[in-house]
Amino acid sequence: MNEIILANAQLVLPEEVVTGSLRIAGGRIAGIGQGAAVPAGALDCEGDMVMPGLIELHTDNLERHIQPRPKVDWPHAAAMIAHDGELASVGVTTVFDAMRVGSVQSARTNYRAYARQLATEMLHLRASGALRISHFLHLRAEVCSQTLVQEMAEFGPEDRVGIVSLMDHTPGQRQFRDISKLKAYVQGKHALSDDGFEEHVAHMKELRARYGELHERAAVAEARRYGAVLASHDDTLADHVGTSAAHGVRLAEFPTTHEAAAACHERGIAVMMGAPNLIRGGSHSGNVAAQDLAEADLLDILSSDYVPSALLTAALMLGDLWGDVARGVRTVTRAPADVVDLHDRGRIEIGARADIIRVHRVAGAGAVRGNWVAGRRVG
Repeated sequence: MNEIILANAQLVLPEEVVTGSLRIAGGRIAGIGQGAAVPAGALDCEGDMVMPGLIELHTDNLERHIQPRPKVDWPHAAAMIAHDGELASVGVTTVFDAMRVGSVQSARTNYRAYARQLATEMLHLRASGALRISHFLHLRAEVCSQTLVQEMAEFGPEDRVGIVSLMDHTPGQRQFRDISKLKAYVQGKHALSDDGFEEHVAHMKELRARYGELHERAAVAEARRYGAVLASHDDTLADHVGTSAAHGVRLAEFPTTHEAAAACHERGIAVMMGAPNLIRGGSHSGNVAAQDLAEADLLDILSSDYVPSALLTAALMLGDLWGDVARGVRTVTRAPADVVDLHDRGRIEIGARADIIRVHRVAGAGAVRGNWVAGRRVG
């Protein structure tokens, strides 16, 4: 927690980029100077960008480390430490680890309950000081499931649940309106035959009919009990957005159409899109392209989704697209911080938490050369 000065940097401030220096003391930003001078004892950033640490609201990366191959359950502590280290290496300083709640059990699929155990282990590692960055929980509430109510009841306000997202994966709607896209995804993941896939579709539709409305109401109530921000997922129609707004949703994850994104903005709901969508030039599910929403001023926040390194690169791409680096960086710093009420971070301002990264721009991408979390260097 000693004083640190990052000098001769391109400081990405909330509204502009300036050449200057940053002084960190007591885990907070204590001073901001202008000019390229390098005082004695300062770290010369050699013209690299210095910006707020990235804030990740939705990532499947933890699950990838827990299950690196189908039916392989990796030791959880080792997986969580590796996940934490990977995020730190690409500039993330705060993450909301996505965990599914709501199990689906059938002869063809078995999505077992795991979130409570994993969350307990994550909180223990955090309390022991084993993790480099700041972790919160993001519960992905599967309304099309069998056990959502029981699983959500196991969590409380003490569990750092920052986000609850309403997930509805009923075949033929939202993300998988095109059943052929769902078929390719499910058969690839579970090696189902055509008959097995048809059985899976019928089972999921039956679960939605039996439990859908009950689970949706329960998830909304539980989010309020936790004190968590409520998010929608894969809104497709304006009617979906109307329902989201009635629930008090503040964040729309990956709306699938321009119509839904526009309706979100009309309702004051922040729109989050996947960084891989932007980098790849389109959605792997055939839905609206993130770039199209960015060009229409309908994109507020980026998520790395399934590629952690995508977050920084996509923010820089947006800065190029908009001709405003500070605006692009806000989609992965201040905007996500504000939507989840973490107003102490995500910005270079006097008194803000010193979650800071140093970034060298290389061929359009960003190479992280330093990462400080609350003033402590972690990468």
